[in-house]
Amino acid sequence: MTAHATTNRPRVSRFQWIALVVLLVSAVSLQLTVEGRFMPPPSIPSVVWVRSPEVMRRLTLGFNTLWADIYWIRTIQFFGDTRRSPDPKKNYDLLYPLLDVTTGLDPHFYIAYRLGAILLSEGYPSGAGKPEEALALLQKGMREMPDKWQYLHDAGFVNYWWRRDYQAAAQWLLKAERMPGAPKWLAPVAASMLAEGGSSESARALWTEMAANAEHEWLRQAARRGLMQLEAEAHLEILQRAVNKFYDDNGRFPASWSEMVDAHLVRRTPVDPTGYVYAIDRVSGAVNVSQGSQLFPLRGRGTP
Repeated sequence: MTAHATTNRPRVSRFQWIALVVLLVSAVSLQLTVEGRFMPPPSIPSVVWVRSPEVMRRLTLGFNTLWADIYWIRTIQFFGDTRRSPDPKKNYDLLYPLLDVTTGLDPHFYIAYRLGAILLSEGYPSGAGKPEEALALLQKGMREMPDKWQYLHDAGFVNYWWRRDYQAAAQWLLKAERMPGAPKWLAPVAASMLAEGGSSESARALWTEMAANAEHEWLRQAARRGLMQLEAEAHLEILQRAVNKFYDDNGRFPASWSEMVDAHLVRRTPVDPTGYVYAIDRVSGAVNVSQGSQLFPLRGRGTP
């Protein structure tokens, strides 16, 4: 019995075992770097990561999910390094290829689709500012896992929040609502989108649901940030009216919030939900969140 079981076990060549050890060491080294146990090496722009999922599947010798994890770690590192870079011309062009290879190696990598779509659609320069690529990634997830209503929900939100295509957003939510296990509140939110266009209440309902029920903390953090952005947008509407009133009274825009306080147009220096002082453009009078705030940029608003 034992001999029979032994002879039927699949044989593993010495080369495959060596390859597995190399892959494991690579994965552990990357993880240790992420956790900060070692100082990360300096970035080397000349290092080229394979961008073709088909090529990578042939190179991984069957260890696809292990390499998907390595590529996922690399994706997060690349996004973080680019976002923190002092370069005013941040280049996120490698983000979608990294996500494409990650999900090509592991087509059921659920969080890579959902968080990846957030990173791609996030407004530039805090994110890639590429909602079309976010939708392409989500549609890839839909093809691989057609039972996941969450991908349709996310596609609806990308259309609503970043593309401001309320018709498309509503259609995605209505498709999601018809899938097994989908929450019933999706249909009323879709109806609100169609009736009210860019109603902030529709966005608030979507962010609130994600903040409360998303399976991963990264998604919940993104939702909480979205809710704070909505709060900041409401603040800016009020503050902009006050700044315009200062202009009407003085023939110029205020140079600082202290002038607004002295004019009794605001009670104190206003700060956004993260504690950063709102910025005023002295030339145009436009009020915006500070570039140093984690809420920057808001939808449709550039540099103050």
